[in-house]
Amino acid sequence: MGSTAAADLCSVLSETQRIINAHSRHFLALSVLFILPLSFFLSVYPTIQNIISQSSTLHSKILYSHATFYQDDLSNLFTTNTIILSLLLVLLSVTFSLFATGSITYSVIHGFYGRPVKLCSSIKSSLTSFLPLLITNSFAEIIFLGVVLLFALFFFLVMNGIQLLGFEVNVSSPSFQVFCLILGVFLVLVLFYLQLNWVLAQVIVVAESIWGLEPLKRSNFLIKGTKGVALSLFLFLAFFPGLFVIAISFPRGDLDIGNIDSAWKIWPFVVRIVVPSALQTMLFLYNIAAFTVLYMDCTAAHGELVWEIAEEFAGDYVSLPFDDGKIPHFVSVTYT
Repeated sequence: MGSTAAADLCSVLSETQRIINAHSRHFLALSVLFILPLSFFLSVYPTIQNIISQSSTLHSKILYSHATFYQDDLSNLFTTNTIILSLLLVLLSVTFSLFATGSITYSVIHGFYGRPVKLCSSIKSSLTSFLPLLITNSFAEIIFLGVVLLFALFFFLVMNGIQLLGFEVNVSSPSFQVFCLILGVFLVLVLFYLQLNWVLAQVIVVAESIWGLEPLKRSNFLIKGTKGVALSLFLFLAFFPGLFVIAISFPRGDLDIGNIDSAWKIWPFVVRIVVPSALQTMLFLYNIAAFTVLYMDCTAAHGELVWEIAEEFAGDYVSLPFDDGKIPHFVSVTYT
């Protein structure tokens, strides 16, 4: 079967908006359950870390005047607290992001086909797809780590080769810094290229019930011809908004916890937490939904979506998911 025209950024965003608006309460509930806690913790994390740092400095000064030998123990204590906080952030990020991906992807697929979207079914999907998503992401991270190690090995061999040839390696020389910069940029480009090829892997895990390396290969196949759209979605919904959220949520020196002596002075901290949390929640929701819609468009471009509709609705009259919601079009799907 011949392939259809590839999707563009506007059509993907328009279809994403249509699905979310059609089931606004459902996606709001999923966002509150899975995305908002993660967004809140990501927003409050810099502030908590800043509080720990300020407390560490304050107590160190107090104890230094009484017993200097306690200073090392206190430093170790707060270092441990920072490590625990970072590990907690990673654990919550992985857990809630996978739950959100499983539930929202499932709901968007059902909304795309015009099926009923139920909260219990979406939550059940998040539970059943959690382990496959975790395993698939682990495979991807292992490959990323392997690429980084290969670059590190190449750097090590080059440096040792230069020394074996009798040349001295000066880390402060412009040539060494330029070489490191070029190598670093090339590494980032390679990792980003892999990420772009695998951008549909999580959707495939939920939609096709496969896991491991297979979703990565499948994503690499489906994304052909639509990498420009995937790149645009990534920049529009993830990269640039992410930089903005990080910029407004990162603690500044002009807002010191110790300077809060009235209820009015706490509002800057509240705004700094609430605004990034709301933005991250909305962006994360649209990011998952948009890439799910892109997956559906990619399967349609490869001639697979028609057969999926035929298998599910064989012999029935169905409303195609491409309708604009105003003028329904029906088609009778039969096997030949």
